[in-house]
Amino acid sequence: VEVVRLEGLENRLPSQLSGGQKQRVALARALVFNPPVLLMDEPLSALDKKLRVHMQLELKTIQEKMGITVLYVTHDQEEALTMSDRIAVMNNGRIEQVGTPAQIYDTPLNRFVAQFVGETNLFSSCIMETSTDTLTASGSGNSSISLKSEKHLNPGIKKYLSVRPEKIRFINGTDINGCTLKGCLDHTLYLGDSVKHFVRLKENGKNPADSLVVMKFPGDENFPYPKPGQEVKIGWKFDDARVVA
Repeated sequence: VEVVRLEGLENRLPSQLSGGQKQRVALARALVFNPPVLLMDEPLSALDKKLRVHMQLELKTIQEKMGITVLYVTHDQEEALTMSDRIAVMNNGRIEQVGTPAQIYDTPLNRFVAQFVGETNLFSSCIMETSTDTLTASGSGNSSISLKSEKHLNPGIKKYLSVRPEKIRFINGTDINGCTLKGCLDHTLYLGDSVKHFVRLKENGKNPADSLVVMKFPGDENFPYPKPGQEVKIGWKFDDARVVA
């Protein structure tokens, strides 16, 4: 009862407990046996966002205090990144990738992981040239795109480039050391703690299949961002794109 911070509530009926308190009771019933491994199957899915965030911190604190292994099942990607030391991303019963939260987010192995964990932009591409540490690929809106080569890929192979929204920036003047694309700002969403911009690319006067690019900035609606309908130039740094299958 002390570990889950329910002192003074021992004599209450279930109907007299809040949602978060009920979750703590369930956790206490499992912890009292001092198990070497504890399985939690979406334990916070029924809680509202504020209480869910609070309980995430509670569970991490309890896990560290008890020193036990927790196998935590969740469909909430943010929750997985926040709580885990190691993540296994599963798709139809198959493990797609295992790694730390940073590895899963920053270096996804394929499109499913890139899209399922966080938000990303995918650009269809074809490998043109490779060297010891870089490769060049053809992609939407640009004749060629250079990026870091994490493994050897033969020219002619068709892959996808994954670029996270927060890695893409508006470009004024000279190009950055990476990829640049031209398009038109479609619309802007102010989300409080962040601002999202949606840019529709143009290639030879046409919109390619993967033409809508999502960009994400810290929330500041007063920053002089371009206005919807305005022609823009966007891009990302050399090592911010990842090749995925």
